[in-house]
Amino acid sequence: MRIAFTFSAESRGTQGKGASRRLRRAGKVPAILYGGHQEAEALAVEHHKLLTVIEDERFYSSIVQLQIGERAQPAIVKDLQMHPAKNQVVHLDLQRVVENEPIRLHVPIHFKGEAASPGVKTQGGVVSHMMTDVEITCLPKDLPEYLELDLSEMNINDTKFLADIPLPPGVTIPHLAHRNAPVVSIHSPRVAEPEPTAEAAAVPAEGAAPAAGAAPAAAAAPAEAGKAEPKKEGGKK
Repeated sequence: MRIAFTFSAESRGTQGKGASRRLRRAGKVPAILYGGHQEAEALAVEHHKLLTVIEDERFYSSIVQLQIGERAQPAIVKDLQMHPAKNQVVHLDLQRVVENEPIRLHVPIHFKGEAASPGVKTQGGVVSHMMTDVEITCLPKDLPEYLELDLSEMNINDTKFLADIPLPPGVTIPHLAHRNAPVVSIHSPRVAEPEPTAEAAAVPAEGAAPAAGAAPAAAAAPAEAGKAEPKKEGGKK
């Protein structure tokens, strides 16, 4: 079982919004640990230690070791909530890892060979990534740090799908049987629209008001041009 990060946590007896606010003021993050056929356990984690690891993509795709007092508990990160306006972790969800039970989590996709691919190097194409990570299922001992997809043989208008990602032994993509989604493609660069000429800019669109300072347009002719105006009937003498 590959352990990438280790940090300490402590059990917390009180829960609720008030207790969580007090923890945050004390520089700690409320967390919950669940799974593994055990009851959920409320924890508190040092905030400054979390800030040092949350920017590392491995934190979300690796097994972390929680040191809860004298007890060591392997777990995976299932959710991390950030404050909308501050660089502050407000809550952390963790799932216990059991050695002989499969785990399910997202791992990043690393792309290699983009610049060397014919579609980019000689055909002038642009690479578009439709996915940057994928959910996998495996036993803890088989958990990869990332999956790698080689683009070096791709031509323009080529697309690679989930089924094209090489998987290590023991690793599966659970949704692959239902949807082989596109992951990356190489396409022609988008052609910029030409700038409007001065003459085109001067002609107002149909129904648009004339530009300021422009002479008013000639009045439209009556619908029935040339029709004589009816005479007024004279009064009786």
